[in-house]
Amino acid sequence: MKVVIATPRNVPSPLMLPLACVKDHDNVQSDPAPISTFTNPPPPPSLQETSEPLSDLHLELQGLLTGRALLPDEFPFPYTQIESFIRSGYVYLQAGIKRGKSSRHQCQRCGNTKKDWFARYDCAWCNGPCLYCRRCVMMGRVTTCTPLFRWGGPVFSAQERRHDVLAWQGELSPLQRRAADRITETIMQHKAAKLLVWAVCGAGKTEMLFPGIARGLEEGKRVLIATPRTDVVLELEPRLRRAFPTTTLASLYGGSPERLAYGQLVVATTHQTRRFQDAFDVAIIDEVDAFPYRYDESLAYAVKNATRKQAVLIYLTATPDEGLRKKCEKEKAVVKVSRRFHGYPLPVPEFQWAGNWRKALAREHLSPVFSAWVDEQLTSGRQALIFAPSVQVAKQLHQILQKKETSIVSVHASDPERKEIVKRFRDGEMPLLITTTILERGVTIYGIDVVVLGAEDDVFVESALVQIAGRAGRSADDPHGTVTFFHYGKTKAMNRCRKQILAMNRGEHQDEA
Repeated sequence: MKVVIATPRNVPSPLMLPLACVKDHDNVQSDPAPISTFTNPPPPPSLQETSEPLSDLHLELQGLLTGRALLPDEFPFPYTQIESFIRSGYVYLQAGIKRGKSSRHQCQRCGNTKKDWFARYDCAWCNGPCLYCRRCVMMGRVTTCTPLFRWGGPVFSAQERRHDVLAWQGELSPLQRRAADRITETIMQHKAAKLLVWAVCGAGKTEMLFPGIARGLEEGKRVLIATPRTDVVLELEPRLRRAFPTTTLASLYGGSPERLAYGQLVVATTHQTRRFQDAFDVAIIDEVDAFPYRYDESLAYAVKNATRKQAVLIYLTATPDEGLRKKCEKEKAVVKVSRRFHGYPLPVPEFQWAGNWRKALAREHLSPVFSAWVDEQLTSGRQALIFAPSVQVAKQLHQILQKKETSIVSVHASDPERKEIVKRFRDGEMPLLITTTILERGVTIYGIDVVVLGAEDDVFVESALVQIAGRAGRSADDPHGTVTFFHYGKTKAMNRCRKQILAMNRGEHQDEA
């Protein structure tokens, strides 16, 4: 797409206009060129909110673009329909890729500056080789000639102050209440602030957030809950809708029907935050130490880019990495909860030697010890999650275990039926569910036991094992679920996991305000 700098009639300052929107009476001040070639584009105009009634299209654009930056392909309106908004400055264009002070290209959506993550292709829009970002291409191609559409007018008016937005009537334990008060205090600061909520698996972190979120919403703040995985979004959405029934809520993940919906409260995968800029007053990052957030710097950039300058950041995890922990402790911005909401201790993993279980699987057999556990579990009538180190192992287990019980299935990240499978397991339709680490965090299923087959595998780092163990014993009616690590040799990660859980049960990680 080629653009020009022009001053339309009755507009006091120049704008960036798509070539298709230029009229004969416009004062054109540049030659048509890809948007990224303009190193000093005119700033968005300062517009005042009108007292006149707003059209339905105006309100729809306002809700769509407030705090967002969308590609032309994502925009649901043709240029002819929104031309008046572009020409008046209510909708403005921003380069998708810019050159920084060091002359390095930077993707304005994901923040990528690494040369290896850029590539060129022959572009039909600008009739030349076009640079695009490969880092976030799965969300649509950001190129040197594609603009990002932004909202230049007053922000969406749904951010009004209201009262009594919280419908949840549950009670918090004393430890939960202390953490909730600290969260609320942080959210209500009128300056940039951060807080690490270091709480054991099953501490009831979501419920601890409710009072603070409610206060923020009542003050007109816009709140983001960002989490690493779609499964967690799908679990949080109904709980949040029940807790905040009068609040506009958007649930965003790959394939979400609400992908472009406005929400004063937004629950989204961290990838989906790439579409936002300067949108949120409060960002709550769930499982901040988890894949992919911890290992993909572009996701941290996306969350930062999605928040306003004076935003509050709340980090939630049971297993914070050392860097974040020390940084927050230095600023006295840590609150710890070392007990589950029901007061019972965390289940301590039992280690079981499984021999060369991989060799047995290759022969379409189970190791004797693991096979005995499966038989006993099926007889007991208790459900269990079986964590496998890879999709391949999960599929091998599935083929073998179906001979024992036909309802047993496996699930992994790219499984198109993942949502339905987890729901069926939650509804008690199968005794065992084989899963990769995709279900290690954020998913609450009551009354289950947990096993890991191949706990010695490199994928099962200490934090992953702690989280996996935390899937058991989450119900006050059934707080003593069992956790078993089947292995072909103990690892440091296994020992550290058990040591950490024992320390938490002894109360060595006391709650701190």
